[in-house]
Amino acid sequence: MDYAHPEVLVSTEWVADHLVDPGVRLIEVDVDTTAYDSGHVSGAAGWNWQSQLNDRIRRDIPDAKAFAELLSQAGVMPKTTVVLYGDNNNWFAAFAFWLLQLYGHKNAKLMNGGRAKWVAEGRPLVTVRTAVKPTHYPVPRRPNLGLRARRVEVERALRSKTVGKGVGLIDVRSAPEYVGDIIAPPGMSETAQRPGHIPGARNIPWSQAVGPDGTFKPREQLEQLYRPTGVLAKGEIIAYCRIGERSSHTWFALKYLLGHKKVRNYDGSWTEWGNVVGAPIAKGAEP
Repeated sequence: MDYAHPEVLVSTEWVADHLVDPGVRLIEVDVDTTAYDSGHVSGAAGWNWQSQLNDRIRRDIPDAKAFAELLSQAGVMPKTTVVLYGDNNNWFAAFAFWLLQLYGHKNAKLMNGGRAKWVAEGRPLVTVRTAVKPTHYPVPRRPNLGLRARRVEVERALRSKTVGKGVGLIDVRSAPEYVGDIIAPPGMSETAQRPGHIPGARNIPWSQAVGPDGTFKPREQLEQLYRPTGVLAKGEIIAYCRIGERSSHTWFALKYLLGHKKVRNYDGSWTEWGNVVGAPIAKGAEP
């Protein structure tokens, strides 16, 4: 596929060949938090995005201590190769990958195509929870905050009028969400007070980056997807969605598959922006 960083993406066949590799820890992260118990890849641990990949009190990611505890309970050490996969084309698997990179665990990969591809190929699932021997993962000292965009930084880019110039802002939600017809995808809770998008954001739905089988499109096709919007020529790209998981998927494609140097995930996303009093909101299609 000639990706910029092909080492972060592995096939289902690769995973099948490494199921008993002691240096590899397979972890499933699903939108449907009951999916893991209904059947998962043998040897995989399961992370619940609601209770484990988010702070249990504040609306925020886990702090460094909680992150270290999460990896310790999954039997991970700094040298462990963590392979992530999940449902919905790896939405929350990509979010977990982003979290790992933010806290400095470089040796991580996504299983291309996720859970759906594994099942479509007739590969086996098991229902017995994987027994994991806990480790003592060290608490990270210097998180890479350059991978994360905060609301104030997006606001600053709007005030300085760099959105669309030095900063490419990508809304990866569906077109109906972007134009303001709906607040959330069907079946998902409406977590914002207002519909629409951040002014100046270009709409490039995350789903356009994958093929029918859920695997990422070849590099040439990804470049054809993003280049016409002009975002690849910007010094910085910020991606957002509703709660930060779909934008993690796009963040992964831009940073690791296309090799853009500075891509940040605004995980506050529309759940935050659409609730902020006085935040500027645009509706309708792109000009």
